[in-house]
Amino acid sequence: MKSITINGSQRESVGKKATKALRNAGQVPCVLYGGDNPVHFSAPELAFSKLVYTPNAHTVVITLDNGDTFNAVLQDIQFHPVTDRILHVDFYQLFEDKEIALTIPVNLVGNSRGVKNGGVLRRNNRKLRVKALPANLPDFIEVDITPLKIGGKVYVGDLPSDDYKFMHPDNTVVCQVRTSRTAVADEDEEEEATAEGAEAPAAEAAQE
Repeated sequence: MKSITINGSQRESVGKKATKALRNAGQVPCVLYGGDNPVHFSAPELAFSKLVYTPNAHTVVITLDNGDTFNAVLQDIQFHPVTDRILHVDFYQLFEDKEIALTIPVNLVGNSRGVKNGGVLRRNNRKLRVKALPANLPDFIEVDITPLKIGGKVYVGDLPSDDYKFMHPDNTVVCQVRTSRTAVADEDEEEEATAEGAEAPAAEAAQE
């Protein structure tokens, strides 16, 4: 999984007054959990643009001015209700030997045969939550929709997950092709119907 580096400064004071002063200076108060003790630090608001305003999942390398470095994932973020400015960010520290749960985007590939025949593709879950060791976290979950017919569905249980496990029931629908007014029969169904029609006269001739 791709990683984003955030350079920050350790916070000596965590009171409301100090926090307000940080925000006025364009800094975002942050807390890193998961280790022996929480780590309080701050970073420029612009440093979070590639982490927050993207549909992709990333891990984070937090580098502080005192020389400390931590591997982490974004856990929670608070925005101002009016201005949408980032008010506070929580991170969770990663350890190579400990599994972590993370929400991963779903990437659909291929051209569904059902859509070609007039069906409508519906994305039921654009992201899925998985659990894995940090080294096994995927950038995205790829789903090939090429063979998907009208009425067909892709379930979580259909997806390979050797390096990670899904935090959803196997019958969770990832995507499906629904019928529409302009939909036509799938090609193989038409071929089957044609074949059956050809067999019928042959059978009748045999009986005669």
